[in-house]
Amino acid sequence: MFVDQVKIYLKGGDGGNGMVAFRREKYVPKGGPAGGDGGNGADVIFEVNEGLRTLMDFRYQRHFKAPRGEHGMSKNQHGRNAKDMVVKVPPGTVVTDAETNEVIADLTEHGQRAVIAKGGRGGRGNSRFATPANPAPELSEHGEPGYEREVVLELKLLADAGLVGFPSVGKSTLLSVVSSARPKIADYHFTTIVPNLGMVETEDGRSYVLADLPGLIEGAHSGVGLGHQFLRHIERTRVIVHVIDMASIEGRDPFEDYLTINKELREYNLRLTERPQIIVANKMEMPDAEENLQKFREKLEEDYPIFPISAVTRQGLKELLFAIADKIEATPEFPLLHEEEETGVHRVVYKHEAQATEFVITRDSAGTFIVSGDAIEKLFVMTDFSRDESVRRFARQLRGMGVDDALREKGAKDGDTVKLMEYEFEFMD
Repeated sequence: MFVDQVKIYLKGGDGGNGMVAFRREKYVPKGGPAGGDGGNGADVIFEVNEGLRTLMDFRYQRHFKAPRGEHGMSKNQHGRNAKDMVVKVPPGTVVTDAETNEVIADLTEHGQRAVIAKGGRGGRGNSRFATPANPAPELSEHGEPGYEREVVLELKLLADAGLVGFPSVGKSTLLSVVSSARPKIADYHFTTIVPNLGMVETEDGRSYVLADLPGLIEGAHSGVGLGHQFLRHIERTRVIVHVIDMASIEGRDPFEDYLTINKELREYNLRLTERPQIIVANKMEMPDAEENLQKFREKLEEDYPIFPISAVTRQGLKELLFAIADKIEATPEFPLLHEEEETGVHRVVYKHEAQATEFVITRDSAGTFIVSGDAIEKLFVMTDFSRDESVRRFARQLRGMGVDDALREKGAKDGDTVKLMEYEFEFMD
C-alpha cells in the first residue's frame, strides 16, 4: 500500500530529576551538598533513509515518545543523557505542525536530519543551590518535560519529470517501455492508483527519475477522482510531461484535455505553471491521430514542444527521452516555497517564536480560581513538593511572577480555592 500523508504524535524525553544528597565521609570535613543533576531527555529526530518509498510504517505506529534522562545521583554524579530517538522517513517528506500548519522541516537528501521534538533539560541537584546564606539546601528540581506536538507528514516524490494526463492516455505504458518500472497496465480508468517511479537512461548515458502519476480529471484540485491526493507529487518535479491521447479513443477532444489538465494544475498551485512542459502526442499508430495532431498544433498558442510518439510501437521515444533530459538539465530545482516566502522578496528570515504565556487566571462555576499558562505549569512540574524548601521556593516564584497580586485583583480572599493543573491550593493573604 502506498501511503503519502499521515498524522502522528511526538514527545521529547523528560529530563531526569535532580537529587538532594550530602557528603558524610569520615575524612571529608564540611562535606556539604552533593546531589547531582538529572540527565537531559532525548530529542525526537527525523532522518532521511533513501531506501524508504512510502510512509507506510507510520500507519502502524503513530505515537513516538522519546526516553527520559537518568536521575541525578549522590556524590555530585550527573544522570546520563538519554539517547536520541531517530525516526527514519523517506526522501521528499515534508513535516508540518498539525496545529499551526507551520512547515517544520523539508527532508530531501539521504542522511539529512531535523529535530522535531526537543527533550527537556535535566533538573538541578541541591549542590547547584548552595549559597553563602544557605550552604546546605534541601532543594532540587524535577526534570523539564519534553516538548510534545502532533505533526503531519506529507510525502512529495523526488522525481525529475512527472507524467500527467487524463486516465488511460498511456502514461503507465510509456513508463514501462522507457524504464525498468512495471506499473499495472489495463484497459480501464484509474488502473494506476499510486505514483510509480522509474529510472530512465538515455543512449548518451544521462539518467533521470520519471514519475507516472495517477490520472487527473476535471475537478481534481478539489478532490474529484484520485487527483487531489496525488497532485502534491508534481510540486517537486522540474519538468511536466503532458501525455495526450491524440487518437481520441474515448471521444474527447485532445485540445480540451490539454486545457482541462493545465487548469487543474493551475488551480492546485499557481507555481506549477512556472515549470516547463513537454507535450507528448501518444497513440500515433491509431487512425485519425495525425489529423487530430494537426488540429491540435493550430489551436496551441503556447510555445511548448510537441513529440508525436507511440508507446506501443516505440516510435519517437528516443527523441522524447533526449528532450526531457535536455529540459531537466536546463531547469533549476523548484524549492517548495512556504507561504511566508511566497512574497517574492528574498531576505534573511528571522523566526519569531511566540513568548510562552506566563499565566492566565479564570474562574469556574463553583467559584474556584483556575491558574493556567505555559510558564507557570512548567515551573509547577519541575518543583519537588515533597520538600518544604522546594515548596517555599515555588511560592516565592509565584509571588515574583505577580500571581498573588493578580489573584487579589480578581477578588481572591483568605481561604479561597486556587486550582493549578489537577491540584488545588488554599489562598492565604
